[in-house]
Amino acid sequence: MFVIPLVLLCSACSIYHINSEDVSSDFYYPKASINDVVYIENIQEKHEVIGFITVNTERNQRLSEVMQKLKREAAILGADAITDIKSDATGQWKKLPAQEILGNGYVRANFTASAVVFK
Repeated sequence: MFVIPLVLLCSACSIYHINSEDVSSDFYYPKASINDVVYIENIQEKHEVIGFITVNTERNQRLSEVMQKLKREAAILGADAITDIKSDATGQWKKLPAQEILGNGYVRANFTASAVVFK
């Protein structure tokens, strides 16, 4: 009787761990909204990387939800755009034996992106 309510309660939970690293020596004012930060796959303009953002979450999260988290953190850093998004299993899942059998069986994933400003 207690298991079903517990499963229903916990199934809607998503745990995000967001970490950012500011690598620029200059200060950039935070953006007012995440709408001021765009995603650009291949940047052709002159730009400077001001930081790296990592979002750790469940592997089955929609990329649109992860993008919102990445943009929010980039806005705090003062970035104009995010680029170079990569996904990878977290450290503990990489260490399990028989990786060729497990394949994409990991539960958590890291999504990393570069935060840039245009010059």
